[in-house]
Amino acid sequence: MKLDGVGIWSMQLRFGDPGAAAAAAAELDDLGFRALWIPDMGGPLFDALENLLGATRRAVIATGILNLWMHEPADVAVGRAALVEKFGERLLLGIGVSHAPLIDQQEQGRYRQPLRAMAGFLDALDAAVPPVPVAGRVLAALGPKMLEVARTRAGGAHPYLVTPEHTAAARAALGAGPLLAPEQTVVLTEDRAAGLAIARKFLAGYLQLPNYSNSLRRLGFTDDDVTEVSDRIVDATIAVGDEAAIARRVREHQAAGADHVCVQVINADNSFPTDEWRRLAPALLG
Repeated sequence: MKLDGVGIWSMQLRFGDPGAAAAAAAELDDLGFRALWIPDMGGPLFDALENLLGATRRAVIATGILNLWMHEPADVAVGRAALVEKFGERLLLGIGVSHAPLIDQQEQGRYRQPLRAMAGFLDALDAAVPPVPVAGRVLAALGPKMLEVARTRAGGAHPYLVTPEHTAAARAALGAGPLLAPEQTVVLTEDRAAGLAIARKFLAGYLQLPNYSNSLRRLGFTDDDVTEVSDRIVDATIAVGDEAAIARRVREHQAAGADHVCVQVINADNSFPTDEWRRLAPALLG
């Protein structure tokens, strides 16, 4: 699957009212966004994917990510095959190991050996009937070991909460061929102080998760940056500003080696950011 340009990553498309999600997806497709990415916390993920595939004509619908602890590989393979047969090759499975605090909250000690868990999940997808093709999956890869798995056993990588510097390092690790599709969180606003407050609140929760905090430490951020949610770390990970500022950040990822950038618009009330999507489309899609 060749994916380029800019897409949208959205909690609302996954967990909002299905009718509103379908209407929003149809408009995003018409605006020209190349892919729509949705998260997973278990539950009827494939129902949400079918809802979005049915509402769109051109956009790729992608998981960002399918949580491997919450789905059986055989069910994933069957679910994917049914949707591809119905809607064509517009489904991309982003697969990830999630985070120990989230998984162990449900079953203490379940989250262990994430690299081995990923390898086992991919083995099962390969052995499923029908199998999930390598080109039809990307991995949530932040560190060098998971990036190597993405290079050798998937069609590429979908890193979340990263900077353009991470994108450059990921491209070097993946090489020239695999898909690199980083997520970029943004706050579209002319009020920088208000935008930074939204961004800091959003980021604070993610920095409690070791996978993200360790990834940012590898990029040179300090323990103080992480614990205090410093202005430096907020500005590096979340683009706050007008359309031009957000477009600049997307171009920085592209210059660093991203094939596709998926933009997640956040706001104060977690509502569908319909107006922001409409405003950003001309700046991001040219």
